Amino acid sequence: MISSTNISMLQVARLPRYLTLDALDALIDRALAEDVGTGDVTTRATVPPETQAEAHFLAKEDGVLAGLLVADRVFAALDETLETAWTKADGDTIAGGGAFGAVRGRARGILTAERLALNVLQRMSGIATVTRRMVEAARPHPARILDTRKTAPGLRLLDKWAVRLGGGENHRLGLYDMILIKDNHIAAVGGVRAAIEAAQRYRQNGDAPLSIEIETQTLDEVQAVMETGGVEVILLDNMVTVQPDGAIDTSLLQEAVALVDGRIATEASGNVTLATVPAIAATGVTYISCGALTHSVKALDLSLKIELT
Repeated sequence: MISSTNISMLQVARLPRYLTLDALDALIDRALAEDVGTGDVTTRATVPPETQAEAHFLAKEDGVLAGLLVADRVFAALDETLETAWTKADGDTIAGGGAFGAVRGRARGILTAERLALNVLQRMSGIATVTRRMVEAARPHPARILDTRKTAPGLRLLDKWAVRLGGGENHRLGLYDMILIKDNHIAAVGGVRAAIEAAQRYRQNGDAPLSIEIETQTLDEVQAVMETGGVEVILLDNMVTVQPDGAIDTSLLQEAVALVDGRIATEASGNVTLATVPAIAATGVTYISCGALTHSVKALDLSLKIELT
């Protein structure tokens, strides 16, 4: 077994730059306040305070594990004397029917922390699992899988961390760290060129370095972007269609990638699924972004079984 101390030190060292322990603990405090409120009355009513127990984490299906550090800190927030031990690490594959860790100590703390710990592990592992499958589906092509801002409110940092643990990469964190010009921005300002030029002026007058990405939906828009220049990434949106017979048409996307001709990075979005990713990756795009990684996540089926010690 890997001790909670060792796993915590390892995971803290691997925290993404946008997530601090203070931020993580604040998130856990809010979640516990929501769930526990004034106290776990069922546990208080039925379990004596001196009762000791050990509970084992079990996987009910195959997947990719994510969220161990969060679970560690959930248990510690309820009872700092609880000890966790893991046989797997974040990003490892786990098999259905197998155990991957345990928590031991006072039963009251284990029972009160159980649901929040499992909720986080199940959601993060579900995201990591589908991300890993999408990354593998894109091979052998070099396209990299990105997430989006389509995350659960309040859980964005955990959702994006789970994508990384699954082998994907993070797109912008929010509205503040990249200029991403979408179709409605273009419509509001009066065209592709006007939008890019306005973004360039804003970037030049700002303090923080910001990359510029712009969305396109037609070859004419792609051509307008290439003629204007001044952006780092061009988003090729909804250029893939799935025919009634299931055939995947990437011809428009292929033309757009050829038009860009490697001069700037390209990102494909829209109609991105495990079934379409291989064909999309084969067009030569730099990135493939998929909102479903986080907005339609299926939690990985995990459980916690407790026994007295």
